Amino acid sequence: MAYGAAFHRSLRALADPGPPFTYSEENRARFDQIVTRYPPDRRRSAVLPALYLVQDQQGSITGNAMQYVAELVGITAADVEDVTSYYTMFYTKPVGRFVLSVCRTLSCALNGAEQVTGAICETLGISPGETDPTGTFTLVEVECLGACDRAPVVMVNDGWQECLKPGDVGRLLEDLRGKGEAALTGCHHVVEARQK
Repeated sequence: MAYGAAFHRSLRALADPGPPFTYSEENRARFDQIVTRYPPDRRRSAVLPALYLVQDQQGSITGNAMQYVAELVGITAADVEDVTSYYTMFYTKPVGRFVLSVCRTLSCALNGAEQVTGAICETLGISPGETDPTGTFTLVEVECLGACDRAPVVMVNDGWQECLKPGDVGRLLEDLRGKGEAALTGCHHVVEARQK
């Protein structure tokens, strides 16, 4: 009986390298300011804000952008890819102008989040994880957004829509097209703080 080495092939798909990447002059200045918040031996802690700057600049995080961030913060590209793939707020492929993140955790689920997702899918002709043909909306399902008392909650980019009912989805999407994030209800904690 002969024994030989068995090779394991990883099924991990690496991020699309994309075009060469460097920060814009403005984003490089922002990064240089952000990194001063961390002790020099903890520069790697700036990886999250560094990735946000990439995503703000080009809409998603490519392999070349991960390599760029890795060199800036002093870690490996694999470390940056691990961070990027762990957090749901980072995108490795292009997304729409509005990313609709529907909470599907218990409170939202009990209050109709699945029906909200269904109404979005039906209205836009897409499934979770997809972008509509116009490139305007991307739909994703996420875990708890932390507003259980205002369920179901949909985060739109960095904005907030609380107590969304399936019948209100069409109006919300039209309002987003016309007014942008100004159409959102906002987080009630923020709204209440402004009223004080």
